[in-house]
Amino acid sequence: MKLYITPGSPYARMARIVVLEKGLESRVEAVGATTRVADSPYYGINPSGRVPYLISEDGVGLEESALICAYLDHLDGRPAFDLPCDGQWWKARRLEALARSMLDGLSVWGREILRAENERSPGVIQHETDRARRMADVWERESDHPLMRGGLNMIQITLACALGLEARNPGFLWRSRHPKLSEWFDQIAARPSFTATAPPSTSAASGAPPNSALQGTRKKRRAPERKR
Repeated sequence: MKLYITPGSPYARMARIVVLEKGLESRVEAVGATTRVADSPYYGINPSGRVPYLISEDGVGLEESALICAYLDHLDGRPAFDLPCDGQWWKARRLEALARSMLDGLSVWGREILRAENERSPGVIQHETDRARRMADVWERESDHPLMRGGLNMIQITLACALGLEARNPGFLWRSRHPKLSEWFDQIAARPSFTATAPPSTSAASGAPPNSALQGTRKKRRAPERKR
């Protein structure tokens, strides 16, 4: 299988974490994708240009991080990260939606600050700054929920990938006012799967990842040029 990624994408990081947690390194090859540039060869593989994108063993392409993570988790018939199916299901989905909301907002903010300074929208940046502050307040309370303190699940993976964007956004200063959330994040961030997939800082070049950014994979190479 081939998993197309960029090292700074928190969505691709979610899939990479599942690969490592499930011990799928020998079956899943991470391939660096060049995105957000005109005429990238990657668009011949995935027309939407988004990451992550998984080519399964039967050649079917899968897009969207939640779908890819679930697919990888179920490959061995022993899913580890499914949300509970009992009376906790709606509570779990609520928390998952909150984590995804924070991740989506931070991703918009992160993309905006990577634009040329004269192309940035102060309104968008302010809106996402305020949203991130409010969501960090929510998660300071919710970090004590049993689903956040038990075995690793997709809620935790999603939230941790959101908070990990502090490495790429110098304006995302959430720790000082949220000690419980900071303690929770530091614990999960110490897992080998998280340290191996840590995003590069904003000082690193954007675009396709360097070899050192693709850790925990069977092989590391760029997306092939499309035949003409």
